[in-house]
Amino acid sequence: MTQTIEQFSQLQLRDEILAALREVGYETPSPIQAACIPPLLAGYDVLGEAQTGTGKTAAFALPILHKVDLAQRSPQALVLTPTRELSLQVAEAFQRYACHLPGFHVLPVYGGQSMSVQLRQLKRGAHVIVGTPGRIMDHIERESLDLSALRTLVLDEADEMLRMGFIDDVQWILEHTPDLRQTVLFSATMPDAIRRVALQHQQEPLEIRIEAPTTTVSTIRQRFCQINNAHKLDALTRILETEENFDAAIVFVRTKTATVELAGKLEARGHSVGALNGDMTQQLRERVIEQLKNGDIDVVVATDVAARGLDVARISHVINYDIPYDTEAYVHRIGRTGRAGREGEAILFITAREQRMLRVIERATGQKMEALSLPSPQAVADRRVAQFCQHVQETLASEDLDFFLEVVTTLEQNTDADLYEVAAALAFLAQRERPLRYESQVPDMPPPRAPRGFLREDRFPREDRPPRRERPPRPRTEELYDFDENVPFVRYRIEVGHIHRIRPKDIVGAIANETGIGSRYIGQINLYEDYSTVELPPELPPEALQILATQTRIRQQPIQLRRLGDDEFVPPPRRFGKPRRRREHE
Repeated sequence: MTQTIEQFSQLQLRDEILAALREVGYETPSPIQAACIPPLLAGYDVLGEAQTGTGKTAAFALPILHKVDLAQRSPQALVLTPTRELSLQVAEAFQRYACHLPGFHVLPVYGGQSMSVQLRQLKRGAHVIVGTPGRIMDHIERESLDLSALRTLVLDEADEMLRMGFIDDVQWILEHTPDLRQTVLFSATMPDAIRRVALQHQQEPLEIRIEAPTTTVSTIRQRFCQINNAHKLDALTRILETEENFDAAIVFVRTKTATVELAGKLEARGHSVGALNGDMTQQLRERVIEQLKNGDIDVVVATDVAARGLDVARISHVINYDIPYDTEAYVHRIGRTGRAGREGEAILFITAREQRMLRVIERATGQKMEALSLPSPQAVADRRVAQFCQHVQETLASEDLDFFLEVVTTLEQNTDADLYEVAAALAFLAQRERPLRYESQVPDMPPPRAPRGFLREDRFPREDRPPRRERPPRPRTEELYDFDENVPFVRYRIEVGHIHRIRPKDIVGAIANETGIGSRYIGQINLYEDYSTVELPPELPPEALQILATQTRIRQQPIQLRRLGDDEFVPPPRRFGKPRRRREHE
């Protein structure tokens, strides 16, 4: 019978890794982690079918970290991802889990980043490389990435790489890695092309399929707000002060330090706040929870691990100040509200680079999130004024004010001010710690844009849309120059490449249209990750050279054409027709 894995300690991982997992707040392995980590530790190839957000990054990262040789600085693991955003997320996860491994280094490698910076970093050495296929190919061709010591290769989101047209690049990279290696492939779906890659490059892989996590409670209304990190505090303040039916809130952050810092900033803005984190004693934790239950505090700032099992009926709102690492954590977080059939509100703060995780959460929970329009500063001020007026009315109805009437009368007699001005001065003094006029650090924000794939309600139905204005045809540029066709072309470099989604015809059109150089004078074009080379006549007219160097753009990107020096190295164009090396079966 297969042992049920309920704790990470059952997986026999390094003590340093277990300590990092406790700090992150991971207590129980997710299904994909429990299924994949033991065979990966044993050295098996794995073919995993699991959705993004199920915890699969930890499923392959933890075994890699357990087996890494910190004394060896050459890459021991390579993780291929379809996008630079995912590369950064995976690299950050490795760094998080390895925070107690001295000297561990993970390097993200992707297009759009300076090649010279990456070359220096690769020269210093790294234990794990995480990158996009195009840039990894560039470094293999330059021989700046040495994979001779590679032990593990991971293909993360293989179906996404197939959809984006990277499958040939992936095949090429696989053929340039050592034959004896552990190969791990994860994909949300398993199309035939992905399965063929697995059959060609994996040795008797274990197939593991994990269903998507369960959906969230239908009584929880889920919303998102796209906001820069620098403006999150201001957005949180506006929301806490203007939300309808607000009783109490739990605000989730990622680190223990952030709980104390954010709680202090909210308290300075007039909120009654407590912090919950793993460093607190049980006695302090119970005191904060009791204060929340009794209404002594209205907001708790907490980490995932500190909030596990928290059940307080007052919690009407859960605010994800920092986006969770995976969908399972998100479901646990928002489960702190909407309990026992009550209604609840869940609000998620996301940055522009986290849009992808928003779609993953929606798929996992089976619910669409609605975009939250951030309340305006005027709305906050109106709410504060209304609350102030209510407190004044309650005081008039319930307190003995004879002594204070004498004080106000004396003020009126000793100044030239009338009673209204005296009242205004007293109101000013009363509200100084929590000003009624809300001064925002953030300019008024437009309503957030819906992610791609959403239907915006404010758009015209297709049949009701006004007709598009016809764009006047662009006149074809005449050929202005003649060149000696017997003189060999020379190579020029332009600063656009695959990451800018260009094609050779885009380059030909830009050069011909902007300068009047005929297409027959444009030679071979080679596309690389973040730049390209093009052959042109050696004696370009100064005016044409000036236009191409300073004014010409392709897809809004300046090409900055310059002639390549004789000593500049340019890798050969990619070839995909090489015979594949097959691994020997022992």
